[in-house]
Amino acid sequence: MRNKQPTIWDIAIKLNVSISTVSRALRNAPDINPETKKAVLELAQELDYQPNTIATSLRKNKTNIIGVMVPEFVHAYFPNVILGIQEVANAEDYKVMIMQSAESLEIEKHNLQAMMSSRVEGLILAITRETNDYGHIISAQRKGLPIVFFNRIVDELPGSKVMVNDYQGAFMAVEHLIQTGCRRIAHLAGPQNLTIGRNRLNGYLDALKTYQLPIEESLIMPCNFEEGKTRLYTQALLNQTNRPDALFAVNDPTAIEALICIQENGMNIPEHISLVGFSNAPHSAFITPPMTSVVQPLHEIGRHAAELLIRQLNEGTHFIPETHTLDAKLVIRKSTRQA
Repeated sequence: MRNKQPTIWDIAIKLNVSISTVSRALRNAPDINPETKKAVLELAQELDYQPNTIATSLRKNKTNIIGVMVPEFVHAYFPNVILGIQEVANAEDYKVMIMQSAESLEIEKHNLQAMMSSRVEGLILAITRETNDYGHIISAQRKGLPIVFFNRIVDELPGSKVMVNDYQGAFMAVEHLIQTGCRRIAHLAGPQNLTIGRNRLNGYLDALKTYQLPIEESLIMPCNFEEGKTRLYTQALLNQTNRPDALFAVNDPTAIEALICIQENGMNIPEHISLVGFSNAPHSAFITPPMTSVVQPLHEIGRHAAELLIRQLNEGTHFIPETHTLDAKLVIRKSTRQA
């Protein structure tokens, strides 16, 4: 049976002082007798007294908790962003409550309700690939919950946003493929209900247009971040009579699944087909061959998101939402040909 957690009452009774005296001593109030304060603090340590933070937050109407909700933890992207969020939150004396939605709209709705019930002061959110109904998010914002969106953002929703220049990154990736001699470049695309999916597709399309290469719908495959789909679509591309000589994938997990499929077909990368990913996941440098990828500043994304949210909490109604777009860069490895 668990021992009862000592309370402020226990300290007051043992020292024969009032509860308000104990409370002032624990808060280090200036109007408390130094000897009394010393006795209270020593007994609190002896009893292993822990203040009731929930009760305190209800009295102050402030929890100092910010929520973070991400669609998955399987890949390194979101954990690395969270490290940046926590760095800023810790420095500003905020605790972080983290939930993942498992790429499910229903779980996202449930998590958002749970966070609001837990009285988070604000939320940093990346939506799921299923999220095409924003009623739960709009409702939370109308109830006064500040939300900063990152990575999986929606242009139609108000609020601050932090993203990488996905269009620029995609354009650079496809331009690199073209400059290394590739002419028939396929795109393993992301969900088009998400801004990142549309922006990366548009960067791909505009690079082809800039270099006067034809756009073929049969080379654009909607993988949509779904495991298993990539392998099917990659195999369909490889089965084409005039197969592509390069693949640009919406993210690194998609690219790695494509790489496995290509190698299982007995083809060499990049001799038979070049491959570029997006996000520069840590293991991308250690697969065979090491993969060319678009680098995103994950730690900085997290820092920017946390700084924007805490600024909004401090400034209240005076805060004007901001959009921060960070530059991407291309790291060239051995999955693409030499220029």
